[in-house]
Amino acid sequence: MTPSRDIARLIEIMAALRTPVTGCPWDLEQDFATIAPYTIEEAFEVAEAISRHDLDDLREELGDLLLQVVFHARIAEERGAFAFGDVVEAITRKMIRRHPHVFADADGNLTPSHVEGVWDRIKAEEKAERAARRGLTEQPSSSVLAGVKSGQPALSRAMDLQRKAAKVGFDWNDPRAVLAKIREETDEIEAALDRGDQAHITEETGDLLFALVNLARHAKADPEIALRGANAKFERRFAYIEQALAAQGRTPDDATLAEMDALWNEAKTTEATK
Repeated sequence: MTPSRDIARLIEIMAALRTPVTGCPWDLEQDFATIAPYTIEEAFEVAEAISRHDLDDLREELGDLLLQVVFHARIAEERGAFAFGDVVEAITRKMIRRHPHVFADADGNLTPSHVEGVWDRIKAEEKAERAARRGLTEQPSSSVLAGVKSGQPALSRAMDLQRKAAKVGFDWNDPRAVLAKIREETDEIEAALDRGDQAHITEETGDLLFALVNLARHAKADPEIALRGANAKFERRFAYIEQALAAQGRTPDDATLAEMDALWNEAKTTEATK
């Protein structure tokens, strides 16, 4: 089997991998639940490639993410639920429906805020239709936060919850007010530490993280991207520590915290002068 630009070839490859006896033993063992973590991981790797502005890597990571979609669709097809073509049809139908200003006879000069309003209204209609298909008798929740998905990473969900609440005015007008809240949360963590109350420490740490996401939102800084940048910075500076110690024939295990902290500050100074 040869590579191809045609999506059909990828679908054929996945079918071959999932064919009993002749397929791949690992692929045959997988189900929706076991490959779900890989799906999430691949989505994060796409975001990481974007943050590095590495388009070659982005091409590869998008392929890996596409493979996950094909994998899930193949398992569903084997169970008689749906196939890859049904996934494509569903998303094309959804995008056409959610963009009446583009694909229907409607006003094509809508502002971004109007487009977002149409999008939210149609999403709510779709949610009600899904509930009806599943035979649910209860009415869809009218809560402002009802549309925030529970399965997404906590950092992203915190941002979405805050954005939804902000739309109805439940929000600070000044980022400095968020800073005051962050100081309040750190004081509460300190009090919990003094008491040795582990449950309260965990709770207050969550409150602090939520407040930090709020600050990032007000500062128009994506918290996921900001944290990835901080992670990369930490890796660079710790690598500097390791390299400096290696030049002395030592490892971090052989160094004191004070020595490593001094090298950390050297790394910061080196970065600042570049």
